[in-house]
Amino acid sequence: MAAPALKHWRTTLERVEKFVSPLYFTDCNLHGRLFGDSCPVAALSSFQTAERLPYQEAVRQEFRPAQIGDSFGPTWWTCWFRVELTIPEAWVGQEVHLRWESDGEGLVWRDGEPVQGLTKEGEKTSYVLTDRLEEGDPRSLTLYVEVACNGLLGAGKGSMIAAPDPEKMFQVSRAELAVFRRDVHRLLVDLELLLGIAKGLGEDNQRSFQALYTANQMVNVCDPAQPETFPVAQALASRFFGQRGGESQHTIHAMGHCHIDTAWLWPFKETVRKCARSWVSAVQLMEQNPEFIFACSQAQQLEWVKSHYPGLHARLQEFACRGQFVPVGGTWVEMDGNLPSGEAMVRQFLQGQNFFLREFGKMCSEFWLPDTFGYSAQLPQIMRSCGIRHFLTQKLSWNLVNSFPHHTFFWEGLDGSRVLAHFPPGDSYGMQGSVEEVLKTVVKNRDKGRTNHSAFLFGFGDGGGGPTQTMVDRLKRLHNTDGLPRVQLSSPGRLFSALETDSGQLCTWVGELFLELHNGTYTTHAQIKKGNRECERILHDVELLSSLAVARSAQFLYPAAQLQDLWRLLLLNQFHDVVTGSCIELVAEEAMCHYEDIRAHGNTLLSAAAAALCAGEPGPEGLLIVNTLPWKRTEVLALPRPGGAHSLALVTVPSMGYAPAPTSLQPLPPQQPVFVVQEADGSVTLDNGIIRVRLDPTGCLTSLVLVASGREAIAEGTVGNQFVLFDDVPLYWDAWDVMDYHLETRKPVRGQAGTLAVGIEGGMRGSAWFLLQIGANSRLSQEVVLDVGCPYVRFHTEVHWHEAHKFLKVEFPARVRSPQATYEVQFGHLQRPTHHNTSWDWARFEVWAHRWMDLSEHGFGLALLNDCKYGASVRGNVLSLSLLIPGRWRYPRCLQPQLPPVGAACPGPGARCRLERLLGVLACGSVGDGQTGGDQPPGQHAGPQAVRGPRQPRRLLAAHVAAGSGGRPLRPPGAARPRWPPAPSGRPPEAHLFSLPSAVPVAGAATPTKLSLLRVGFCLWKAWGGSAHFHLPSLIHHLLNNKPLTQEPCYSPCSLPKGLSPDSQGRKTLPQAFGGKGKIYRVWVAAPGRDLGFQRPQGG
Repeated sequence: MAAPALKHWRTTLERVEKFVSPLYFTDCNLHGRLFGDSCPVAALSSFQTAERLPYQEAVRQEFRPAQIGDSFGPTWWTCWFRVELTIPEAWVGQEVHLRWESDGEGLVWRDGEPVQGLTKEGEKTSYVLTDRLEEGDPRSLTLYVEVACNGLLGAGKGSMIAAPDPEKMFQVSRAELAVFRRDVHRLLVDLELLLGIAKGLGEDNQRSFQALYTANQMVNVCDPAQPETFPVAQALASRFFGQRGGESQHTIHAMGHCHIDTAWLWPFKETVRKCARSWVSAVQLMEQNPEFIFACSQAQQLEWVKSHYPGLHARLQEFACRGQFVPVGGTWVEMDGNLPSGEAMVRQFLQGQNFFLREFGKMCSEFWLPDTFGYSAQLPQIMRSCGIRHFLTQKLSWNLVNSFPHHTFFWEGLDGSRVLAHFPPGDSYGMQGSVEEVLKTVVKNRDKGRTNHSAFLFGFGDGGGGPTQTMVDRLKRLHNTDGLPRVQLSSPGRLFSALETDSGQLCTWVGELFLELHNGTYTTHAQIKKGNRECERILHDVELLSSLAVARSAQFLYPAAQLQDLWRLLLLNQFHDVVTGSCIELVAEEAMCHYEDIRAHGNTLLSAAAAALCAGEPGPEGLLIVNTLPWKRTEVLALPRPGGAHSLALVTVPSMGYAPAPTSLQPLPPQQPVFVVQEADGSVTLDNGIIRVRLDPTGCLTSLVLVASGREAIAEGTVGNQFVLFDDVPLYWDAWDVMDYHLETRKPVRGQAGTLAVGIEGGMRGSAWFLLQIGANSRLSQEVVLDVGCPYVRFHTEVHWHEAHKFLKVEFPARVRSPQATYEVQFGHLQRPTHHNTSWDWARFEVWAHRWMDLSEHGFGLALLNDCKYGASVRGNVLSLSLLIPGRWRYPRCLQPQLPPVGAACPGPGARCRLERLLGVLACGSVGDGQTGGDQPPGQHAGPQAVRGPRQPRRLLAAHVAAGSGGRPLRPPGAARPRWPPAPSGRPPEAHLFSLPSAVPVAGAATPTKLSLLRVGFCLWKAWGGSAHFHLPSLIHHLLNNKPLTQEPCYSPCSLPKGLSPDSQGRKTLPQAFGGKGKIYRVWVAAPGRDLGFQRPQGG
């Protein structure tokens, strides 16, 4: 035995590194012996196609001989390879692999089924043909390898996030049979882990030296050319890893994971194949490692696999029964956490939970959203109402300014709902099982002393790939080793159960989880943002009118299936890299097609429901006005007249009701008409007796006065409606980010005097319009509109945008002082600071909002509303709405022309209090045949809508209604509006407005109509008035907990509206509703997993 020698840390460390290196000294080191004998494949042939063909069709194509190194492509094409193999007889008793290396993503097919993904970037470059070749095993076989012409992360030209290179070509660089040395693999894993321990614990740690000396001794005794020396080296490693840690060691819950972006740097259709490549590889690991557990989110992806790979889906169901395949998340896709409406977020859970219940027998208890750009303060309430108690993400580790103070905590939402939240302290959802990652999970944990458990998500992600056998082997070896945390292959359920045990000392975070990065996603790709908002509005209105039509007419069939398809399409587009605009142009184009489909089919359904609702009551010339909002409204509407002309009329429509259109031009209303005056200097004043608006000759707003008080809303010495350009050059993430330094590049866009002109000269409506040049290549036109009796002024803007690396905003300085501004979020509002006292305040230099933001002091304020924008900010007294970011790097051909943002400014006392009344007014638009009537701007929220009679072409027009009388209400006259029972805390629960109809009686049905448990519709009860809305989270709570609806709720306002009393059989009667004809329905709730039935008695 050699005498002990002094060891130099660096040279010893590097000696071991070279012994296991895949790059250096592979002719004599251990890594060079990982594969033994090899031979080429017997034959290789291929064919290329621009289509993504199913296997059965692909194998029937004409294959031509191919060689290693041949090029195929271009990007997004597919090359199928037929691989004919002959295994040498000499390899009997050994493990045989097909080694395959390509710069495209591959999927191996064997006997007509997918068996494994092959992705060089995902460290899957060999497929196990047999783990031990037996005498009777066949020696010849044929495989097919489907290779996508894209890498794991797309095909960016020069950069991962750049636009794809459409001409990129691909190659197969290796295709051969080889003997795999499993004993060498085990030694390599052990030596890599020992190196990791030595590096991770450092030179000041005793255990670090023990690891390094053990590794050095293994190198001494191991001769790569003599396998008989391997057991001695393996014994040294086993002795080291067999030394156990203490009872107080931190426990790491390691879960296999494969985050797959539903679309990002690749199109939706490629994601279908990414799922197959990744999950079939996970199935292999579950077969070989019974203790391995794989967590998988996104019901949409599982639905795709079910449709395209039914055999794989059946295997996933099998492993779900064993507890190894664990569906998580509860949503249809991993949506953006900021931009979708509250209704859409609820639908994500309804569609997702319903799918998981149907396909895997249970719903998810954890919301799994590791990679999105912030999290709304309303999410905890929505989660708890949908059966979700736990939340997992890691994205806030990307914060640019402030480090989030917790990894395990309670997250409290707007209404006080709380969920247990956990951020894996390793700050990643794509760990690889290294010692460095394991140690980071313990060292970086910010809740030491409060909890002793953490998640560890391992597997290649974003573009798929998932875990590998090497990762599993590393984590098994580290199960319980002195000097390291305890590692166990675990599940989300076990993790959160352990965290709940220690939850007594956890802190609480109240409000939004704001990501201090990627603020540009609130504005990037304006057409996607506009499509999202419009389609959310259309589907809401379809469901509302369809529900009322069902309640009015037994002959109307509720379009449940069509609505589910349209909602799923919209939910798909709300994936966090689609609605945000951070995807490639190809995905954006697909998303725009989806929006067009929703618009077209949604408007068809809307027309049908409106016609059925108003059947038999056409107004003059077949024109009725429908109000889809829950308050009576009186507003100016441009009505179509014979010959294609339009005329303005003041129309009053009741809450959720309709009224006939006026027969002729009306006289001016008793309110003051709108006066329009253009001064000699070119300025224009609009005055309707409520507010007075003054525009300078360039179109800027110099004055906005509340007439009753004479109070000015525009700050002294400033102008509103000021368009401003900023430079947009982020550090890296183009289309994702706007950096704080962009504020230093502010350049007001100055108009030319004399461009302002009067549009409509007053009376019912007054307007002025102007043109504005933006830079050298872009321009905008804007019409400023004021209607009679209207407490706000509207701005209809069309932008022709051809700028690169510029950011367009519009500013309104207010004569208001407040430390907080208020922004609309899902089902509520949120206050954010207007100052920069702390780094947390400064990091919110660009925030998101939905349809309005408001800056108010006591008794007075200014609100800014919009119909298709999300980016916003209030700095000091300046309200700023973000309009356009080009994202040119991502969208080289997308210049976003002809964008019509619609906004409004509303001054006055209690401006914020009036906002809920103004939402539908300002977010209004043309629906139906897609044409815009008269002066109505496109893309607005469906307020009152003009509907022709059923025998004439139907046309839906937007309108604005606020007060007045007349028309026919769609509720019993004098019916009392219900009041929800108080919450346990004493405060009344929020009555959020949801629309979720689906379960409806079929005309003349004598037997129950079966419908899915999670697709129950109670929008029907909205007929009883503006506030008679079911509290959907509580409804879901009742359904999921098998509570009959006849029970009195405890902080679950799900009881029927007042006046609906049960009869002797427990049935609910709708008293004299809809023309005085009572209708009786029997309602019951089945056990979870079963259906909810509705029965209409004969003669009812």
